[in-house]
Amino acid sequence: MKEIGIISGKGGTGKTSIVAAFAGLAKNAVFADCDVDAADLHLVLEPKVKQTSDFSGGKQAFIIAEKCIGCGKCKDLCKFDAINLNGKGNDIVGKTFTVDPISCEGCKVCVEFCPVDAIEFNDQINGQWFISETRFGTMVHAKLGIAEENSGKLVSLIRKETKKIAEGQKKDLIIVDGSPGIGCPVIASITGADLVLIITEPTLSGKHDLQRVAQLAVGFNIPVLVAINKYDLNPEMADQIEKDALEHNIKVVGRIRYDKAFTKAQIMKCSVIEYTCSAVSEDIKALWRNVIYALG
Repeated sequence: MKEIGIISGKGGTGKTSIVAAFAGLAKNAVFADCDVDAADLHLVLEPKVKQTSDFSGGKQAFIIAEKCIGCGKCKDLCKFDAINLNGKGNDIVGKTFTVDPISCEGCKVCVEFCPVDAIEFNDQINGQWFISETRFGTMVHAKLGIAEENSGKLVSLIRKETKKIAEGQKKDLIIVDGSPGIGCPVIASITGADLVLIITEPTLSGKHDLQRVAQLAVGFNIPVLVAINKYDLNPEMADQIEKDALEHNIKVVGRIRYDKAFTKAQIMKCSVIEYTCSAVSEDIKALWRNVIYALG
C-alpha cells in the first residue's frame, strides 16, 4: 500500500480540485481530507457520513464551585490568566473561581496544587471526524471547531484511521489532501508518506511558498514532485519555478492550464474531469500518470 500526500505552500492553488480529480482517476484508493482547518473536499465528493466521532486534542480544567474554598492559589499559579474571580467584593464567604475555557492551555498546574481537589481535568472536545462513503470510495475527514487548536493531532488521527480502512478494504493507495503552508498540520499530513506532490501557481508568492514547503518535505526524506497549476497565466514565472525546482533536484511532473471549468465543476459538485473532457482534463490525467509512475 502506498500513500500520496498532496500539499501546497499556500491556499488557493487548486490543490483540493486536483485531489478530487485524482479521486476520480484512482481505481483502488481511499481518501483523507487532512486540511482540517478549512476542509472542503467534501464539497466536491459529497460524502455520505457513516460514522461520526468526537475529537479531543487535549484537556481543560474545570473548577467545582461547591468544593472551591476561594483560596486563590490556582489564580496565583496560572501563567495564562485563565482563572477568574467569581465572588462578591472582598467577602471570602461564597467567593469562588472559574476557568476561562478560551484562555486555559490545559497545563494542569491548578489541578495539581489545589489544596481541596476542587478542580477537574476533563477531555476537551475540539471537533469531530467522520468516516464517509463517496462515489469514488471511502473518505475520512473532519471538522475542527472554531478557533480550536491541535489540528496536527487531528490530522494524525485521520491518517491513522484512513490507513486502517485501507488495510481492511485491501486498497493499494491512500490519497491525502494535506494542509497548506509549513506548520504542524502539514508535517502531520506528510510524515511517513511515500510521495509528496506540491501544487503551486505561477506567482511570486507561489514561488516563495513552494520553496519553503519543498524544503520541509525534503527534510523528511520524502520524494517530492511539483505540479504548476494555471501555468499559462504567467508562463515566464512557470519556467522560473521549474528551473528553480530542477536546481534542487525536484521534478515538475505536470502543468495544468487555467480553465473556468474548475469553478463550474465545483458549483456542480463534481471534479473537473467529470465536468469536461477538454484540454484541462487531459493535463490532469497526464499529471496523474506521471505521479503513479513516480510512485512505482
